[in-house]
Amino acid sequence: MKLCTFTHDGQTRTGIVVGDTVIPSGVAGTMIDLIHEWESLKPGLEAKAAIGDGAIPLANVKLEAPVQRPGKIFAIGLNYADHIAESGLGTPERQVWFTKAQTSVNAPYDPILIARGTATPDYEAELVAVIGSGGKHIAAADASAAVFGYCVGNDVTERMWQHAVPQWSLGKSFDTHAPMGPWIVTADELGDPHDLGVRCYINGEERQNSNTQHLVYNIWQQIEHLSVGMTLEPGDCLFTGTPGGIGAAMDPRQFLKAGDVVRTEIDGLGHIEGTMVAES
Repeated sequence: MKLCTFTHDGQTRTGIVVGDTVIPSGVAGTMIDLIHEWESLKPGLEAKAAIGDGAIPLANVKLEAPVQRPGKIFAIGLNYADHIAESGLGTPERQVWFTKAQTSVNAPYDPILIARGTATPDYEAELVAVIGSGGKHIAAADASAAVFGYCVGNDVTERMWQHAVPQWSLGKSFDTHAPMGPWIVTADELGDPHDLGVRCYINGEERQNSNTQHLVYNIWQQIEHLSVGMTLEPGDCLFTGTPGGIGAAMDPRQFLKAGDVVRTEIDGLGHIEGTMVAES
């Protein structure tokens, strides 16, 4: 099933995407509330999707980030071999994690801001895992059951701010720098997330093209690692790593500028696309 958060006639709610339409879920609250009650809600939502009652054309709605205010946003760095190589760093002995602020979340087709006084924004196409049941001390062998679904993400990064200090989180957390969407494809529909093509285009030029089979630490290992120290909760979002091809590694370096159109797509999940806009 494809589940989205959308705004129509001034009301923001959750819905089921069927073809080129969205069917309001009728579930009160946000996507996090829906995820909490997923097992009891699923049969009714499947019935709604089959009937198609109340369908609204996707062209008539505004798609929002599927989870507009995740409790936690974590992202793993240096998790594709080609990205490690272009960064000039060795393969990390332990997983390298950082956080992105809740306020960095952005809708899938909204503008992406270049913060006032900055000049080194960069793109990072990533598969995002959305936590479902979650938990703590989740073994890798059991981790697939903790995931609700997946969406496309772009870990937009302000490079100068990222590398000015050892901790990356500030340079990763600028407003609008975590676009996600266009919807969540539930885990049961997507199947194995470890063989998905991941691509990023800038103004139509391909910059990144890889596959999640090349993750250094797979998603199950990531969940096992994070859940040692913290409880993963419904709606938490995990950015699972970016492949090689970032602008900072090009010669000469190619940072994003106002007017650039950034498109990120993943097999089976769709695409997101935002235009870079200078903050006023």
